[in-house]
Amino acid sequence: MPLPDLEKIFEHKIDQEVKIEPRDWMPDAYRKTNIRQISQHAHSEIVGMLPEGNWISRAPSLKRKAILLAKVQDEGGHGLYLYSAAETLGMSREEMINDLHSGKAKYSSIFNYPTLTWADIGAIGWLVDGAAIMNQVMLTRTSYGPYARAMVRICKEESFHQRQGFEALLVLSRGSAEQKAMCQDAINRWWWPSLMMFGPRDSESSNSDQSMKWKIKRKSNDELRQQFVDMIAEQIKVLGMRLPDEELQWNEARQHYDFGSINWDEFWQVVKGNGPCNKQRLEARRKAWDEGAWVREAATAHAAKRNSRTAAA
Repeated sequence: MPLPDLEKIFEHKIDQEVKIEPRDWMPDAYRKTNIRQISQHAHSEIVGMLPEGNWISRAPSLKRKAILLAKVQDEGGHGLYLYSAAETLGMSREEMINDLHSGKAKYSSIFNYPTLTWADIGAIGWLVDGAAIMNQVMLTRTSYGPYARAMVRICKEESFHQRQGFEALLVLSRGSAEQKAMCQDAINRWWWPSLMMFGPRDSESSNSDQSMKWKIKRKSNDELRQQFVDMIAEQIKVLGMRLPDEELQWNEARQHYDFGSINWDEFWQVVKGNGPCNKQRLEARRKAWDEGAWVREAATAHAAKRNSRTAAA
């Protein structure tokens, strides 16, 4: 079929909200954009296990340890779903992981910040997972079928993670003076990085417009960020805490909260690999990959042996 006809069919499917599937024709740029976004999302889930895993052995109770273990396990599963979705676009998992380890591929900048106290685990659940959900609910309607379907289950689990995080902070906010101070300190440190999670301002986002036209994204970075601020500014009232932003206030005319300026210099420094934990995170992932080589080799050998037996039968 001539290329112009294939392009018309593709555009018609996008316009009619018909999912693009792996065997469908798609523009190379659409394929590359999805590979970049889905693999980056997968990397974020896997790297995101590290700051929380840091507290599994130091959780304040058996209950909290079990909850955190389950959450970290969920995130590993999310990475699996997303790597599998990206593979349907023609890029192998090994290629994606090599790109991560070499620094070529990016992951969410939020995971390059340290978890200094137990309250950070609650702040990550409430703020970081809350910001992720804002973006991910939109992605359940993304135009690429495997990505959209993976996001349905991921969103259900992430919503639970957010509630867990809020509940952990709620307990601290009703505790001793030291616990309240720990809760406020964690919120202070994670608030601005959470706002950065939505990516650069729309005026500086080179991929945003085309992604919106292809319905890979449904809302812009700034729209999602505003939605997040509006939600958290109300929820924090329940905690009796405050957000570290003197400019935060309700704007009756806009029907949204106004908020202060994000430190974009910090954002770009972290994205470029100069954040507090960038090197530590990549080193941990490379180490895990190298030490897990024997598991991958054993699994591959077992699968090959099983397939040969099936073929012989």
